[in-house]
Amino acid sequence: MNSASAQATAGSSQLTASSTLREVMSRFATGVTVITVGGEHVHGMTANAFSSVSLDPPSVLCCVARSAVMHQAITSSGHFAVSIMGAVQEELARFFADKQRPLGPTQFRGIDWRPGPRTGAPLLAGSLAWLECEVAEAYGFGDHSIFVGNVLGASCGSAREGLLFFGGAFQRVAPHTPQDS
Repeated sequence: MNSASAQATAGSSQLTASSTLREVMSRFATGVTVITVGGEHVHGMTANAFSSVSLDPPSVLCCVARSAVMHQAITSSGHFAVSIMGAVQEELARFFADKQRPLGPTQFRGIDWRPGPRTGAPLLAGSLAWLECEVAEAYGFGDHSIFVGNVLGASCGSAREGLLFFGGAFQRVAPHTPQDS
């Protein structure tokens, strides 16, 4: 095998591995969030690469592509907020996932939100819960950065049904109640 065909084979196996990983990970149900930054770099982005890290100190993480507008927004501001999406917020999640939407403050026109008391980042109305975070650490890995945020404030909304991403599509989940058993 010559060098060119070896490179082509390596490239196609990497592509196959990437598409296989995408397929495998589509079978892992994740919650849906909208990450926001306020102030001079106001921006929102739908994300499911989000997780709790620690209860002591209270911290979470989100993973953001280095090429995403959100990456620069978080890096510049040093903080972010998280709105955990409820089942009825699929349209809002789709909006903040659309790369063709307007940027800056315009993307929040017509959307019900309030500024977070700690960061000023938009907290989306109707969400299951909200977090405001200060970036504690940022780690580069592959084409993404992992932002670990210390939780500055947290609150829960009244919505009870969650929005999930599973099988490459949005799904809804209702909380388990004793009568469901």
